[in-house]
Amino acid sequence: MECRFFLVSLLLTSGLIYAADRPQSSAPAPGKATDGEWPVYGHDPGGQRHSPLKQIDKSNVSQLKVAWTFHTGDIYQPKHSKAASFEATPLYVDGTLYLSTPLGRVMALDPLSGKQRWSFDPKIEKDAGYGDYANRGLSAWKSPAGKLHVFVATIDARLIALDASTGERIASFGDEGEIDLRQGLRLGPRDFSDYEETSPPAIIGNSVVLGSAVADNQAVTEASGEVRAYDAATGRLRWSWDPIPQEKSDPAASTWKKSSARRTGAANAWSIFAVDPVHGLVYVPTGSPSPDYYGGERLGDNRYANSITALNASTGKVVWSFQTVHHDLWDYDVASPPLLFDVHRGGRTIPALAVGSKTAHLFILNRLTGQPIFGIDEKPAPKSTVPGEEASATQPVPVLPKPLARQAMTADEAWGLDDGDRNWCKSEISKLRNEGVFTPPSLEGTLAIPGNIGGMNWSGAAFDPEQDLLVLPSSNLVAEVRLIPRESFESERGKNRDLQGNFEFAPQRGTPYGMARKFLVGPHYHLPCVPPPWGLLTAIKASTGEIAWQIPLGQMAGTEVLPQAKGWGSPSLGGPITTASGITFIAGTIEAAIHAFDTATGKELWKGHLPTSARATPMTFLGPDGKQYLVICAGGHEGAPGGLPLGDEVVAFALP
Repeated sequence: MECRFFLVSLLLTSGLIYAADRPQSSAPAPGKATDGEWPVYGHDPGGQRHSPLKQIDKSNVSQLKVAWTFHTGDIYQPKHSKAASFEATPLYVDGTLYLSTPLGRVMALDPLSGKQRWSFDPKIEKDAGYGDYANRGLSAWKSPAGKLHVFVATIDARLIALDASTGERIASFGDEGEIDLRQGLRLGPRDFSDYEETSPPAIIGNSVVLGSAVADNQAVTEASGEVRAYDAATGRLRWSWDPIPQEKSDPAASTWKKSSARRTGAANAWSIFAVDPVHGLVYVPTGSPSPDYYGGERLGDNRYANSITALNASTGKVVWSFQTVHHDLWDYDVASPPLLFDVHRGGRTIPALAVGSKTAHLFILNRLTGQPIFGIDEKPAPKSTVPGEEASATQPVPVLPKPLARQAMTADEAWGLDDGDRNWCKSEISKLRNEGVFTPPSLEGTLAIPGNIGGMNWSGAAFDPEQDLLVLPSSNLVAEVRLIPRESFESERGKNRDLQGNFEFAPQRGTPYGMARKFLVGPHYHLPCVPPPWGLLTAIKASTGEIAWQIPLGQMAGTEVLPQAKGWGSPSLGGPITTASGITFIAGTIEAAIHAFDTATGKELWKGHLPTSARATPMTFLGPDGKQYLVICAGGHEGAPGGLPLGDEVVAFALP
């Protein structure tokens, strides 16, 4: 057993960072909310997504009705790229709901009626070809004078500060209220759409901290993925951290062979951060270095990429870093937001962090040291057969919890709704290299299990401290990944572009190979080739790492006429929240519905109808009228089975 985690620049003394390194603020942090507020994307700075509200409980949740619906007007389908995806979770601070759209517009709503109070439009370039056309939410900060500011990071990579009472820019922040985040990078983006912002910044003390979303699979020299902290009042840059080490003195530098760290991009942190204001730490989940599926130009473990890293919030220096995948060849980002909680074990309380990976592994670590709490095994992994590639000989696997989605299947296990689909799936899988979760990409084609959306994605987890349960969704999908020699890449792309399966091609410039990938679904019914359930909701006992319960989550649109489909579940993009009344709320599936479950048992208590599916995480708040509201953004799933339309609705539920 070998943990292979780095304790770098360790600043811990008796489990605490020196007070001098702790960011100070003379104003109350938005994360220190009254019981009825939702002031941070994950409700609190540590991202527990747990509300202390109890008005909606197990006895009355089935009576929830729509209280109001608001239309943003921002449904947008560009001509030559993905549709804009409505993935936001609103904030509720000081009696107002604050909301963002994929077009970067920010709106303030009356919490009782849903009527708009003000709107701000950053006027983004709508047709720039963004790869992940989304905005997941906002951040709020109170100045020392008590003035509330709202921050939005737009898809075109600007950080903008707004006056929360009027929606006007804070002129004293950055350049007349905004910062161009494309400036100052080690490697700048080649194309405008190669560098984006999709997630809300983190706030700690008087700093705004954020990463970036970088285009996948285009080139070795993609934009670099620096994490940067700015002064919340002025926009002055406080520090910058590159997740690809540039200094030879950095202990991680030796894990990048032949000076590859200089020319490699990405390893960016595109998901949501968590912060620990008491210990002055920012927890950063990082993704894969560029490109994703061939690592011959970046041999070595590639430390800090595919990791959860704790940074000193005052300096940006690494305190510790734990790598979840060595030398990633599968697009297995740490896409899930880290969640901070306490483990009660052996008569003591351990400050903990849980973070999911697209591999379907959930890692539970000591959040002050990075030490695994339930153990890690370094397990042997298959070798690459591709000339120039050297896959890692081992990969880290948690002893507990066990994987939360499939990591292996045989061709004989192929699934289909009828013999035609089943036989097609079996035939396709039988052609592929298939040795489980860490089978390297190959020239003949490899079965990727889980596929590149996971496992666990940006949906993340919720934690109920009263129940001692972590609750989180996972997806079960398989994909085919194939490397294509450079000399035949363009002809292969032209030949296969319109064939069944909808291959996605990417050039991976600067390497000998392009890439093609597709999710494996049957040709007639377009349902996954992997046996259901295709989506799960799991509760894990936080202090033991054991699974408390696991159930299929949701239902694929269009399968309602099949009685057996109720247990098939659905892939999901959108996380859960929990409440002190013992209820878990979640949407996110390819179904026009939001669900309520008993957090203790997983029993479904209520299912609310939505105008379309919700690719977002809900929130809840206590309104000025004394009512508890449940709010979800319903934006649909582009191209999903069942024909669910795109949407722009914000839907609020309340008791009669």
